[in-house]
Amino acid sequence: MPWVPELFTAPALQQILDDRRRDELLSVPYFDGLFAGEPDALVESFAGEPVVYDPVRGRIKGEAAFRAFVAEFSAWLGARNVTVDDVDHVILEEGGFEEVVLHLDDGANGRIELPFAIVGDHPTDGRLTELRIYYSGWQLTGRHLNRPPLHQPDPALHEADVVAEYQRALAAGDVDAIVATFEPDGYTREPAGGRFIHRGRDELRAFYTAMFSNGGGIPLEHCASYDDGRACALEYNVVRWGDTDIAPQAGVAIYIRGESGRLAAARTYDDADPPVGTRG
Repeated sequence: MPWVPELFTAPALQQILDDRRRDELLSVPYFDGLFAGEPDALVESFAGEPVVYDPVRGRIKGEAAFRAFVAEFSAWLGARNVTVDDVDHVILEEGGFEEVVLHLDDGANGRIELPFAIVGDHPTDGRLTELRIYYSGWQLTGRHLNRPPLHQPDPALHEADVVAEYQRALAAGDVDAIVATFEPDGYTREPAGGRFIHRGRDELRAFYTAMFSNGGGIPLEHCASYDDGRACALEYNVVRWGDTDIAPQAGVAIYIRGESGRLAAARTYDDADPPVGTRG
């Protein structure tokens, strides 16, 4: 996820395979495709005209707009001396997701980390219909981007097992129940940055107690998901935080199941501002 390998030139594809120490790829990862410097391959990886939803640029639609976006973003990656660490990915028949952490130069702050998620749909012949990009602006600008919804809620969408338990506890603001969804050494990561990790029962309890300090839980509108039984990417809209209604805002969370069936990790990518008075 997301680019089609056969569309790259042989030297470019071989370089990606060499870098990843692979003999073949089901798909070319997002940043490998950008670094390859072959925008034609990116354009042709879409079944129709390119459609990308970016936290800063909003909806990018059409070939010309997409090529301009790729050129601008690639230049930004080069100027910031970006390197990429893979975190996880899932490729299913209808689509999938990637998670990475970008390491980049940020002036006086030195090197910073930017967790980054890409969700894509490719129901037709492995070619994309659209890409949705998620990351928090907090690390880069010190403020939240507060994104409008990318999807309408899907009332027919129902998560399974521990992911469903987590969602019920999150909506109810039930600290005991949400901590119980994790393995003993499970962790959650806040969207603002890779360093904001809360691991183990005591840290998780303190984190969720602060999160629910504005009068209750955080019900989400569930919109779309990709789940291979090990990892689940749930796209959602945040609509309420405790006793405060907020304008619907888009996000995605990645839930990783551990060997016990409990959560080994819950990694969130949204940019919603906590209501005034929320601790943490």
